[in-house]
Amino acid sequence: MPSGDDNGALRNLKLNESTFLASLMPKNEIAADRFVEAHPHYDGRGVVIAIFDSGVDPAAAGLKETPEGKPKILDVIDCTGSGDIDTSTIVKADDNGCILGTSGNPLVVNPSWKNPSGEWHVGSKLVYELFTSTLKGRLKKERKKRWDEKNQEAIAEAVKQLDEFEMRHTKVEDINLKKEREDLQSRVDLLRKQADSYDDKGPIIDAVVWHDGEVWRAALDTQNLEDNLGCGKLADFVPLTNYRIERKYGLFSKLDACTCVLNVYSNGNILSIVTDSSPHGTHVAGITSAYHPKEPLLNGVAPGAQLISCKIGDSRLGSMETGTGLVRALIAAVEHKCDLINMSYGEATMLPDYGRFVDLVNEVVNKHRLIFISSAGNNGPALSTVGAPGGTTSSIIGVGAYVSPAMAAGAHNLVEPPPEGLEYTWSSRGPTADGDLGVSISAAGGAVAPVPTWTLQRRMFMNGTSMSSPCACGGVALLLSAMKAEGIPVSPYSVREALENTCIPVGSSPEDKLSAGQGLMQVDKAYDYIQKSRDIPSVRYQLKINQSGKTTPTSRGIYLREADSCHRSTEWTVKVEPKFHDDASNLDQLVPFEECIKLHSTADAVVRAPEYLLLTHNGRDFNIIVDPTSLSDGLHYFEVYGLDCKSPWRGPLFRIPVTITKPQSVKSSPPVVVFQMSFVPGHIERKFVEVPIGATWVEVTMKTSGFKTARRFYIDSVQMSPLQRPIKWESVATFSSPSSKSFSFVVEGGRTMELAIAQFWSSGVGSHDTTNVDFEIAFHGISINKGEIILDGSEAPVRIDADALLSLENLVPTAVLNKVRIPYRPVDAKLSTLSEERDKLPSGKQTLALILTYKLKFEEGAEIKPHIPLLNNRIYDNKFESQFYIISDSNKRVYAMGDVYPDSAKLPKGEFTVQLYLRHENVQYLEKMKQLVIFIEKKLEEKDAVRLPFYAQPDGPVTGNSSFTSSVLIPGTKEAFYVGPPSKDKLPKVYITKSFDYTVDCHLICFPLQQSVQITLCKSLVLSAQGASAGSVLVGAISYGKVSFGVNNEEKNPEKNPVSYSISYIVPPVQVDEDKSKGSSSGSTKSVEEQLEEEVRDAKIRVLSNLKRNTDEELSDWKELSISLKSEYPKYTPLLAKILEALMSQNNAEDKIGHYDEIIAAANEVIESIDTDQLAKYFSLKSDPDDEDAEKMKKKMDTTRDQLTEALYQKGLALAEIESLKGEKVADTEDAKAATDSSVQQDLFEENFKEVQKWVDVKSSRYGTLYVIRERRKGRLGTALKVLVDMIQEDGQPPKKKFYDLKLSLLEQIGWTHLVQYEKQWMNVLFPPSLPLF
Repeated sequence: MPSGDDNGALRNLKLNESTFLASLMPKNEIAADRFVEAHPHYDGRGVVIAIFDSGVDPAAAGLKETPEGKPKILDVIDCTGSGDIDTSTIVKADDNGCILGTSGNPLVVNPSWKNPSGEWHVGSKLVYELFTSTLKGRLKKERKKRWDEKNQEAIAEAVKQLDEFEMRHTKVEDINLKKEREDLQSRVDLLRKQADSYDDKGPIIDAVVWHDGEVWRAALDTQNLEDNLGCGKLADFVPLTNYRIERKYGLFSKLDACTCVLNVYSNGNILSIVTDSSPHGTHVAGITSAYHPKEPLLNGVAPGAQLISCKIGDSRLGSMETGTGLVRALIAAVEHKCDLINMSYGEATMLPDYGRFVDLVNEVVNKHRLIFISSAGNNGPALSTVGAPGGTTSSIIGVGAYVSPAMAAGAHNLVEPPPEGLEYTWSSRGPTADGDLGVSISAAGGAVAPVPTWTLQRRMFMNGTSMSSPCACGGVALLLSAMKAEGIPVSPYSVREALENTCIPVGSSPEDKLSAGQGLMQVDKAYDYIQKSRDIPSVRYQLKINQSGKTTPTSRGIYLREADSCHRSTEWTVKVEPKFHDDASNLDQLVPFEECIKLHSTADAVVRAPEYLLLTHNGRDFNIIVDPTSLSDGLHYFEVYGLDCKSPWRGPLFRIPVTITKPQSVKSSPPVVVFQMSFVPGHIERKFVEVPIGATWVEVTMKTSGFKTARRFYIDSVQMSPLQRPIKWESVATFSSPSSKSFSFVVEGGRTMELAIAQFWSSGVGSHDTTNVDFEIAFHGISINKGEIILDGSEAPVRIDADALLSLENLVPTAVLNKVRIPYRPVDAKLSTLSEERDKLPSGKQTLALILTYKLKFEEGAEIKPHIPLLNNRIYDNKFESQFYIISDSNKRVYAMGDVYPDSAKLPKGEFTVQLYLRHENVQYLEKMKQLVIFIEKKLEEKDAVRLPFYAQPDGPVTGNSSFTSSVLIPGTKEAFYVGPPSKDKLPKVYITKSFDYTVDCHLICFPLQQSVQITLCKSLVLSAQGASAGSVLVGAISYGKVSFGVNNEEKNPEKNPVSYSISYIVPPVQVDEDKSKGSSSGSTKSVEEQLEEEVRDAKIRVLSNLKRNTDEELSDWKELSISLKSEYPKYTPLLAKILEALMSQNNAEDKIGHYDEIIAAANEVIESIDTDQLAKYFSLKSDPDDEDAEKMKKKMDTTRDQLTEALYQKGLALAEIESLKGEKVADTEDAKAATDSSVQQDLFEENFKEVQKWVDVKSSRYGTLYVIRERRKGRLGTALKVLVDMIQEDGQPPKKKFYDLKLSLLEQIGWTHLVQYEKQWMNVLFPPSLPLF
């Protein structure tokens, strides 16, 4: 590679093949290539790196072995549990070696497999749940193409049969011929409709686990993935054991080309199928240590290192990390005695250096001496954008992303690279909210590295701090390889000191440290430092900083951001505490420790500190005075650092970052700030403005000029507030030619706003034009006296005071209630201890799990989102280890999964279960969570959203007068108006669930009370909620102003205005219909004796209904009582209907034909007890709905008709079942008499069917099964299938398995094998054998 400046600056860069290939896997930038060339045996060998990521493909190029021939990957683990299968079901093989999988598929085991116990653990999983969205998309496309070919063949055959029929019958008048033609047409229609509604949910794979006498082994049956018959059979799968034992992996099929690893846990009861959740993890692993013996220039940074793949990206969540995955990964890293951890993941955080995961990381680093390296984040260029954990955690080395000219020319394929290296524009910047630097070091942030085989390519280019972190990690692996070989004790403290004190600065100003940390790491210089300091004790210096006179908050640096603190001198107390590793000796290390520290300030005029400090093990306090009064507006960065007086060559032992962002004040009226700036590629302008008090939003206009080719800009705005994430607005603006763009965003008055404008580092590189930018910021604001508004359900409006402190503003209030929020408490809570294999912490403590169950019921479909206020939106800054929820229906079909960031899910009408999974080692914490409230938030459709009225007078809601629409606010003058409650007729319909504990429709909310109560909302509708009061909460947003440009959003969605606030309305109790209440209590015309007899009779029938019939003795008692009651109350239809109902529920009868004969007899008794002529006559007449007696009679006759039709329906089903059973006997015995009996049964069936037709729609979902059976008996399978499909669509939720079983049998009988396979796949979605594991 051509020589260049230390930070990668190259002039007139020209690449040859070697330098081009080297630029694809940058190593020169951190001097890794020079180090390995000088020390070929310090190539990472002897070092084990844990890759916390989306999973690593062990079949990927360069990840098979090390230069020494050792296995590259020592273990592959899915820490998230997303690939777990419940294999607790145990079966035994029959004489043919056949077992039944949980999918329902028969499986043949290989006779050569050793299984001394003969027990086979079985489970199944939808394979798409294991694949990435990209892979699923490719497979769906390929599978759809093949399915379409088969469907077109079936359509062609169906059309051919229809054409042949029409050629034979040119004129169709006979009713049977018409039905035959209808049947053929139905087949064509069904096939065409199926093509339109095709939705591939993916095939199911069966898994089998067994113990071969030595280890647990597992195999997969993937036949459903294969197109070729005979491929993918269970017996042909090469059995695998846990990867760490034999280091072998499998492949699902050639079509997907996806590698899988199988790990068995919990004595065979859990099988973990490990796949990657994105190519990211393999790419990261390749950067750290890929080894290509034939392509050494594409080797990773430390090709000799070995890896542990710890998948923390959950496949169920699109590769989002979970608390479970993070903690299990730490457990695995310690268990495998790893030296390094690389984690190229992260999220925003509210509290830096805080949380459950941070606590465990501190333990791993301080006690077990692992070195933890992580990405700083990709949310730049604004300050304070570093993410957790990499940029916010003291014990983690956070890495920024650097790009060199060679990388720009080679990996980015730029015609003209930048003249010198720089941080990528998007690389996150420090400081953290508590003043820590945030970014520790920088490394190359892009590479062409290996990717999984399923991508159908060997390598891919990616860039991000996700790439700079493994680059740095590989560099550290080289250092550890050398330290181990030379017998130098490894400590994360000494390694970090060496790295940070040997970096090459990136940029020339002190403020550049906030972007690049201490600079670009240099492996060779760090190695020299480590050698020289090998005898120096390994110590980290913990800083605790407080403003003098205050005990809280405690910080790790000094961050003066707000105007008040930037215009006065402040004094700070700094405590420096030397920290040794947990195994340090008191007498040998702690007692002798004493260092004379020389303190230096990078700017004595601004930051003053004492000159010397004598530091012992117990630490020492000293004071710092910061005086920013003489500084100009803008960003300033200083440090106070300590040098060892005896060994000043060591460089700073600790650094106290001092960041000052002195804002300019806005003095013009109206408040407008204008900046004129010039940009070249990679240039960043930071403007700090004190937002005027009273401002709530800004309107920005950006005007560009002076260039000919397109320009791309990153525009960020950041404000900081205590105990919340940075308030960030961001936009990427591309200007194809000189022009202007406008933006608006929310601000907080009285706080400093950073505006960061950056020309993207590679934008306009070759044009040499300077981009001129005029940036105008106009501050606007409407101040109100209330933040969140709550309408309490009364008719009274809420008064709102509004004023404009800055300039004239248009007051245009608008408010919409567009969501319903419902709280739920759990109906069940189960606490358990998790297995030691994956969930025993490094401290030896055992992780516990709490599963909370909530019940929901919706009377109509809804789009809902669960909220857990205590836990949501915090993954790293959360003291709880993990949270995960699953929403499923009564068939166990999963509709939604989520964790800290819940997503909306569309649910159909029906009953659902929410299971919430929480983990922690502290049982007391979990005990406190057993009654955890969650909220279910339903989004209202646009037509149901409630728009609130505004009034100028308090009586407006009642009088309907004095509406308020808009006004102009004059500075210094306050205006008042009222927001009124919604009119009751505009409220969404409220549904109340009967007989369903703590279950309400999504329009009803329950607030927990201290004792159990029952609230009667209206006659016969009672909500029993284990201690709840009734009330609905509608939530939405209210806004008061609008932007001066863009689309007029007035009267529409307030959330689309620059500033909006929360508003909610508590719906009052439902009004009781007094008339109906009075009418329902009218007296009976029957005598007391008659009423008593009826009550006794009904009580006896209830006793009969409640009798158990599980044993022969119980069944005998039931029969005896039923006979007695029939003799006592002959022809009493409700009794006979209950007897029929009981017989129908009995499904374990050995004599099937005898059982169905009993049902027929019972049905006949019901039918005979009803005067059908009288019933028919009644329904031929209309009743008066206002006549109370007529309404009672109508209800009685409706019930009688239902009992009649149910009896006829069940009789028809029983006749069909008998016919089917006897038909089988006919086939076996060829008994002519049986055949004759069958024909008699057919007549009975048809006669009964015609009777049913008189009373109900036989094509409805309730009774359509009879129609389907009838059409099937007559050979009209197309018509039968069409009716059945319509029934399924009409039936609603949850789907009934019996309908789908019937559909499957019809498809098999027709011979549409491609649809049979498709329906089987869907049945595994609709009716899974069990809920997924957490």
